[in-house]
Amino acid sequence: QVQLVESGGGLVQAGGSLRLSCTASGRTFSNYAMAWFRQAPGKEREFVAHINWSGGSAYYADSVKGRFTVSRDNAKNTVYLQMNSLKPEDTAVYSCAIDALPYYLAYGTPQMYDHWGQGTQVTVSS
Repeated sequence: QVQLVESGGGLVQAGGSLRLSCTASGRTFSNYAMAWFRQAPGKEREFVAHINWSGGSAYYADSVKGRFTVSRDNAKNTVYLQMNSLKPEDTAVYSCAIDALPYYLAYGTPQMYDHWGQGTQVTVSS
């Protein structure tokens, strides 16, 4: 059974930084792309970042490009989201997701991810 467990959320002032982690189990992690999504209250889920199975390629939403960095450590079955220069509009529940197919690039299409973490709250105060 695949499980994704996020950690690292919290409350931070605007301009600050946080690093989220997502540890996976139940699947050969190094064969699957991963992504981060977020959902703010009253808004639809939004794609944030995607990383391929090796970690050699990353893709970002325009809203976070240049501020967020996605990375992974396949030896630890963990994907990270380093968030710098945080803004109040980054406030949301952040969830990681694993691609449904090995060696496939789902990018920002949520339907192509078959398992999701429980989410971690990120709150940025102004």
